[in-house]
Parts: sequence; structure tokens; C-alpha cells
Amino acid sequence: MDRVRSRYAPSPTGKMHVGNLRTALYEFLIAKHAGGDFILRIEDTDQGRLVEGSVDIIYKTLAEAGIIHDEGPDKDKGYGPYVQSERVKSGLYMEYAKKLVEQGDAYYCFCTKERLETLKTEVNGETITHYDKHCLSLSKEEVEAKLAAGEPFVIRQNIPREGTTTFTDANYGEVTINNSEMDDQILIKSDGFPTYNFANVVDDHLMKISHVVRGNEYITSTPKYTRLYKAFGWEEPTYVHLPLITNEEHQKLSKRSGHSSFEDLIEQGFVAEAIVNFVALLGWSGPDNREIFSLDELIGLFDYTHINKAPSVFDMVKLRWMNGEYLKAMDNEKYYKLALPYIDKVVTKPYDKKKIADLVKTRIETLCDIAEKIDFFEALPEYDIEMYTHKKMKTNSENSLESLRDLLPRLEALDDFSIDGIQALVQKYVEEKEIKNGIALWPLRTAVSGKQMTPGGAYEIMEILGKQESLDRIRKGISLLEKAVG
Repeated sequence: MDRVRSRYAPSPTGKMHVGNLRTALYEFLIAKHAGGDFILRIEDTDQGRLVEGSVDIIYKTLAEAGIIHDEGPDKDKGYGPYVQSERVKSGLYMEYAKKLVEQGDAYYCFCTKERLETLKTEVNGETITHYDKHCLSLSKEEVEAKLAAGEPFVIRQNIPREGTTTFTDANYGEVTINNSEMDDQILIKSDGFPTYNFANVVDDHLMKISHVVRGNEYITSTPKYTRLYKAFGWEEPTYVHLPLITNEEHQKLSKRSGHSSFEDLIEQGFVAEAIVNFVALLGWSGPDNREIFSLDELIGLFDYTHINKAPSVFDMVKLRWMNGEYLKAMDNEKYYKLALPYIDKVVTKPYDKKKIADLVKTRIETLCDIAEKIDFFEALPEYDIEMYTHKKMKTNSENSLESLRDLLPRLEALDDFSIDGIQALVQKYVEEKEIKNGIALWPLRTAVSGKQMTPGGAYEIMEILGKQESLDRIRKGISLLEKAVG
């Protein structure tokens, strides 16, 4: 295969899990790095597991992540249809399965569910069914009679019980599996649909796929693919198996985990570019220990032969840090567009929300962090006057009360209630009183915010609040202090 052609072939069963996102990203990077084609194929052969709306989720997620396909259901370049259920209608899977039957590499199986139940065994606490090749012994005449009678059937792959099967993986090297460990997997189900494994092989060949990327949990099933490729006389693609992704406790990520899907992470205030960057590093590392990469940079640098074998840890602390870096570096207009819905949730008053957004841009790690940092703009929270005491600033209730009493009439008379105007007034007061800046600024910021920590200083907060609201809050601060100090 001269041209690199990779494919992402998801089943439309819900949100896109982080592991699936990594697979799609690596397939995309492999193709684009080599100047090849990235194909999207929808694998909906397991009709019982389909979830309505999942195909739309796949399109939306890939688009938001910047993983743009060259071919797919909406971009037929001559290898379509790209939806497996549509390909079933042409009968191609049955045609190829029958070819294997003719060669002796597959056979019809008419066993009932009741008989298959008797073949179940426990292996390491897991219930498995290892088929005993019962129907392989049926004569050609017996098979034809059963088919003519309309008996339900499946078509199974005929895997020898003796010997081994070996394939080569780009990451793990040569992998050999005993044939006795492999079951005669079903290729065509009783409903006429191909199984995922069989459809994959047929479609990958017909679509000239050169590289197949998947999680290392599928390593042991890959020899079944190898035997199918050899049975058909087809060239195998390059296999790239990826390390497991675990959570911080080194347990496999669960679909029930809050950070297991792309949608979950977006809802938690992460931005798509940071998620993609982070996911790219779950099994691969760039040069010079760099960690921040644009998608174009990843395309230029990605080398799948440098994928790690060890499990990758989904480190939420690292993702939060990385997301914060993306927010800091983001274009202000784009950032404001993303931040505004989060601001609107907690601030309904007609303040300059762009200024509020600017205040928190460098002080948050996710967009969801915005709310707790700005909620005081909507309403002054109840607060303890102990906040007016700050040893480093050398403030206490007494001198805070004095500063606020002195500053209130000056602020009431101030016409220019901008940052510059307020700052000039406060600085003049500090110079006149010959006091440290903190003695004036700490109580002022405490009074207008009611918070120990704020995303901006007193000047920025007061400009956004406006003159009347700022004065009202300062008066409340004076009142609270007067009650305590006496």
C-alpha cells in the first residue's frame, strides 16, 4: 500500500470516550503526517447497541476537535457507502463469507441458543463460550438441506486448534497467539449482518486502509484478522495498538467516569484545543519534553513508532494546567465568546461583562472556574469582618474603618469613576496620610467584594460595579465595622 490511508470506524453508541478520541486523533495524525487520507466509517452492524443521535455526536465531536475527515458518509470519494448497514444491503459481506466457506476457512453453524448455553465455561471468573466445531462436521448435503428448510444460521470462521498465528504490531513487535486460544468467531450473524470483526477486515481491504489503530485490549483478537487476510490472500494493514488509559488510581477509565468523554470535558469547562493536545500525549511524547502543541504542530511531529507501551494516566491536574495555558494564550474575542455563557449564569446585572471576563482570564484553569470568582458582582456576599485584618498588609478592624470613613466622601465627590480616576484618588489619600498602600486598598477591596480572594484589585472591581454600587458596598462595610469596633 503506497498511500497512507487510515480510518476511524466508531460504533454510534453514545458519547465519544477519551480512548476513542485518542484513536481517532492518532489515525488522523498518522494520515496527515504522511500526506495521506483520513476516512470516517460508521460501524452500525450491532443494531441492538445503537443510540439515537450518536452519529451526530461523532460528527460534532470530530469537528470541534479539528479532526477533519477526507472521506466519509458525507464525502464519498469512490469507496462508499461509508455506513456498514448500507453496505450490508449490497450483499458484499455475505458474498465474501461464502467465499471463505467454499475454501474451508468458514462454515455454516445451525446450533440453537440452548445448545450454545451448554458450551459455556468459567475462565478466570469470566463466562465464555468456546465453540466446539459441531457444525463443521455437517456434510454439504446436510448444510444445503438445512438452508433450503430455512433454518436460522450463522457463518463461523474456521480456526485450526493446532499451531500458532503471528502478526506484527508497530508498537509491540511480533505477537504470537496459540490457535487453541481463539474461538471460531461468528462472521455473519443470524440477522444477516456481519460482525464488527468481519466487516472491519472486508471494509479495510476494499477501502485500501494502510494503518489500523486500536487499543491494546484487542491484541489477542488481531490474529483472527490475520487469518482472514491470509485466507483472502490480501495484504494486511500496519497495526498500531495503543496503551491502556487509566485514571489517577491506575484503574481503567470507566464510561461512568466524569472525565471519560469529550462531551463531559467540554461541559466541565475545558476547551477543545487543550483536550486534543492532552489526549495526544496519552501514549506519545514530543521532542524536548514539550507539552503544548497546536494540531498543526502535532501533524508535523507525530511519529507512531514512538508510541509508548506503558499505560497512560489521565492526570486531571495536568489537564487543568494545560487548559489554563490555552485560555491565557487565547485570542481575546474567542475567549470572551466562550466565557460569556459562564458569566451570564451568575451575573445578570448590566455590568461590562467583557471587563469581567478579562479580569479572570489569567486566573482560571477551566471555564467552570469563572462562576466562583465573579459571583460577588451580582450581589455582595455575607462576610466576616475578620477579613479586614491582614497582618502582611498591616490592616485591622480599626484602621480599616478609619480608611473607609476617610475615603467614602472623597469617592462620593469623584466624577471620574474609572480605574485611573479611582487610583489617583486613593494614591493621593495614601500620600497625605503617609500610610502603606495596603492600609487603604485591602479594606476597600474587601468592602466592595466581600471576598478574601478576587480576580482583580479594588480599582478594577469598582470601575465594573460603578459608582453607586461601590459606594453602597463601602457604606455597608463601614456599618459592619462600626458595629464591631464600637
